[in-house]
Formats: sequence, C-alpha cells, structure tokens
Amino acid sequence: MTRKRVFVVAAAAVFLVLIGGVAFALTRRDEPAPPPVATATPSVVPTSASPAPPPGADITGPLDLLLIGVDTRVSVPDWEPHADTIMLLHLGPDRRSAYLYSLPRDLRVDMPAYRPAGFRGGRFKITEAMSRGAKVPGSSKPRPEQGYAYLRQVISNYTGIKKFDAGVVLTFTGLSRLTDALGGVTMRVDTKVVSHHRKPDGSLRPLRPGGGDYTGPQATYLPGVRTFKGWQALDYARQRYGLENGDYDRQRHQRQLVTALFSKAMSGGLATDTTKLDAVIRALGETMRFSGSRSPIEFAYALRDLDPKKITMVSLPGDSVSSGGGYAGEQLRPIARDFFRAVVADRAGPFLAAHPSLVHR
Repeated sequence: MTRKRVFVVAAAAVFLVLIGGVAFALTRRDEPAPPPVATATPSVVPTSASPAPPPGADITGPLDLLLIGVDTRVSVPDWEPHADTIMLLHLGPDRRSAYLYSLPRDLRVDMPAYRPAGFRGGRFKITEAMSRGAKVPGSSKPRPEQGYAYLRQVISNYTGIKKFDAGVVLTFTGLSRLTDALGGVTMRVDTKVVSHHRKPDGSLRPLRPGGGDYTGPQATYLPGVRTFKGWQALDYARQRYGLENGDYDRQRHQRQLVTALFSKAMSGGLATDTTKLDAVIRALGETMRFSGSRSPIEFAYALRDLDPKKITMVSLPGDSVSSGGGYAGEQLRPIARDFFRAVVADRAGPFLAAHPSLVHR
C-alpha cells in the first residue's frame, strides 16, 4: 500500500472514529476485545509484483452500522450508561451511498427478558435498554459491553435488521475533541437554537439556587451557515428544549453534525496532511473501541468511496404517547416500519424516492 493510499484509508477511518469518540469496548461476550486504534502513523508496506489485497478489500455491501451516543457521565464510576442518541447507517451494495436515520431516545419498545442482567423484560423507553442490560446481578458495577449487546438486540428486534456489521459508542466529549482536532466544522443552522446548558462564552450554566433548572445567559445559534468550535457543535447538537419538534429536531441536528464532520474529514487536506491526521488520531485517545467482526481500518477501506454528498439523512416521523394522563414516551408512525422493511430488503433508495417527505435536504 502506498503512503498516499495509507492516508486515504485513514481519512475514511475518521468516519468511524469520529462517531466513536472516546468509546469503551463493545464486543460481544464471546468475542475477544479488539485492539485500540493505533496512535501512530501506519507504516508503508513495500509494493511487490503481486501485492496482497488491502485489508477490508473483501468487505462487500450492503452494510448496517449502529451508532450510539451516551452522556458524559460514563466517566463516573458505576454509572449505568443510557443511550441518549441512537443513529443507524445503511450502506448499499457498492458502499458509495448511505442512509443515516435515528430512533428517538424515548421510543417505547418491547424489551425481551435478558438473563445476564436478571431483567424480566417489558415495555420501556429505548434509552433504558443499555442501562437495564448492563446490570450484573449481585454486583453494583455495571458491564457497559453487556448493556450494548442487549441494546443491539432490542434495536434488531424493533427494526428487523438481523445483523449489525459494526457498532460504535460515542461520548459527547469525544465529538467536541474531534471537532476541534479537525479545525472546527461548518454547517447550516436551520432553526434558532437556544442552549439549555452553556453560556455564550462556552462555560456551563449554573443550577438555580435551591435546585431546579439552570440559570444565567444562554448561548444562542441563529439560522445560517455557521462554523463551530468543538463545544459549540456539541452544544448545538444536544439541544431539544425549546425546539418546535423537540427530540426529532435534535436528531436531525445530530445527523447534520455527523455528516458535516465526515465531509470535513474527507475534504482535501486530511488525506495528505500528516500533522493534521495525527492530531485527529491523538484526539481520540487510546481508549477507542468499536464492535465488529473486522477492524476499524478494514471497515474504513470498505468505506473509502463513500461520498459525503451521498449520505441521505432520513427523518422518521413520530408522536408522543400518554399513559394515565402523563407523557410516557414516543412512537414512530407506520411509515417508519415500512422504511425498516425497505432497509432490510436493501431498497431504501426506491422507497425514499416514493416518499420524499422523509428526506431531509
């Protein structure tokens, strides 16, 4: 593999690792933990008369990737991780185009019994699946990788997608660090967003004396093309309060951010600028892990031809659910089930052509 090809592959790998952030191990219990992402520039493999195919050259589509965002409290000892963001990426057979869509954090789903956690099952918000699955009977210490395995099962049951080829978990802090390592990110703000968490200078808003909500001036993001620092991109993508469609608008903003970061990573400089590439890799830290039968570099090679402009962002409509006169969660409309069936049949493109209202442009 030539040096130029090494950096092209590494640039493609950013799509996986920028979503992964500083993730923890996600392997199934019967799989050995994958090695951490390398922090050094890969060595150049000398060419030969009959070079071996690059690792990952045999990976074919279609592919389904599972992208989970957890809040930053995973750094707190014994914290049970909650899936605050759930995104799925479907790539077609040629892996040149993809479809990025989300499941609401408060989506109510049927959860099967899960013996490793001593969980009897029931109907709950999908954000709870990871924490419920991470419990270890007789211990106060959760197993995040066990929780991820259970969440993956719950999502598979709900969508009908029998196999996820790879999965990553991101922390909000990881996205902020990666954005800064890429030199910021430019994206189009489509609606006014007022921060619930940050002041205009980026510092955290304090809690109101005596408890309750936050207080003090708020960072505000106005419509238009904006270039964000890490904390701004993270803050913008986290907000749901005050938005017309709440979490559904937040899901859209998160998909926009992921796509914008991928576009930035794949644009001219990163594939040839070794200094910038090393900075991005260092920003990930040595704790980066991801779940899959193949390594991140192999999947990166398989995604080398994915054009950021051909990532279709899909918005699945839903409605709130009430119980006993109070808010109980969210449910997706029947058209979402039809979309899932189209994804399983690898007919997402034709389905969206017939239902263009689901495409966010």
